[in-house]
Amino acid sequence: MELLFFNAHLMDPAAGLDQKGSLLCRDGRIAALCREADQMASEKAERIDCKGLILSPGLVDMHVHLRDPGFTEKEDILSGCRAAAAGGVTSLLCMPNTNPALDSPETIQYVLKKAEKADAHVYPAGAISKGLKGEIPTDLAALKKAGAIAFSDDGRPVLHTSMMASAMQEAKKLRVPILAHCEDLDVTKNGKINEGIVSKELGIPGIPRAAEDCGTARELALAAAYGVGVHICHVSTKESVSLIRDYQKRGVSITCETAPHYFALTEEELLKKDADARMSPPLRTEKDRLAIIKGLQDGTIAVIATDHAPHTPQEKLDFLKAPNGAVGMETSLAAGITYLVRPGFLSMMQLLEKMSTIPAKILHLPAGTLAVGAPADLILFDPNFCWRVDPNSLHGKSRNAVFKGKTLFGKVERTFLNGKCVFIDS
Repeated sequence: MELLFFNAHLMDPAAGLDQKGSLLCRDGRIAALCREADQMASEKAERIDCKGLILSPGLVDMHVHLRDPGFTEKEDILSGCRAAAAGGVTSLLCMPNTNPALDSPETIQYVLKKAEKADAHVYPAGAISKGLKGEIPTDLAALKKAGAIAFSDDGRPVLHTSMMASAMQEAKKLRVPILAHCEDLDVTKNGKINEGIVSKELGIPGIPRAAEDCGTARELALAAAYGVGVHICHVSTKESVSLIRDYQKRGVSITCETAPHYFALTEEELLKKDADARMSPPLRTEKDRLAIIKGLQDGTIAVIATDHAPHTPQEKLDFLKAPNGAVGMETSLAAGITYLVRPGFLSMMQLLEKMSTIPAKILHLPAGTLAVGAPADLILFDPNFCWRVDPNSLHGKSRNAVFKGKTLFGKVERTFLNGKCVFIDS
């Protein structure tokens, strides 16, 4: 099967490609670009006119909760991947806080088997501790052999420093990245939202920034002391950004991510008492938001991931009792365009690099590029299309979208997985 994309604005951060031209897909892989694509296309090739659209590598979201196994009323592997495709995500890393947790070869294989028919490539992150309880370490080598491509206890921090140190050293030997949820639970206590003006106004227990910053400092210190690498998840405070920047300048192998809600929104969203705006870590202050943007600009924060965390409408009814988390794969590209590209903080190439090329590199995935021979995992999107986020139009099972009701720019028109169209905007 052949697909010829023509009149496209080709954007590939991996190759520095930013020009008008054509792209040819053959048998699920990229066969040629530009003039060669036009010349090599056969008469039987399906031709897609991309006038006014950007054609780029599919997004790689390295922080997704699919809730499967165990919580499939919230999301499952197939529904989560439908949401991924609608947002232009063609590869995703699913977190291990399922039931049972992804702490055994059997659960890793379950995910991979079910994902064979999904609309995105699913890669499991194996748990660092059994049941994410922080008590008994998992067999990381066995999890890697079963198909895990990263290790994390995300959803919770690894409680014991010695266990995290051992896991980081073992992960280095296995050449598999460690993803750290940085939080000191003794500092978090019973906090619900960021500790500050809004928490005081609402009379709600707050979560001090120190909860995240102490957790971040521990992981950075371990990476430096043992000469290992670590990837810091969902950075949200200005202090954590500064700590990470400092360790990176020292030459310590640190990468990190933030999520769209941290560069777009602040704790003021919580004045509405809408639980869809509650997540962990919580929305912070304007100073934190600007520090996150600065970290994205100077490269301290190399990745934008969603921390896509589905919950049922019933669970999110009670503002104080609701679980943390918001869905985000269908809005992440648009949020990046709206809050980073259009104001001039990042270029479109820089945004795509942080949402595709760099996460693919960190996870050692065959993705994030338009190189000849690469899998034809592609997205066509209109960077200027203006739309309002309607939770009832989302493609996953859950509706807890933090950007609901907001007007965003940039819309995915089509998503292709191995050259097959898995999403068309209707």
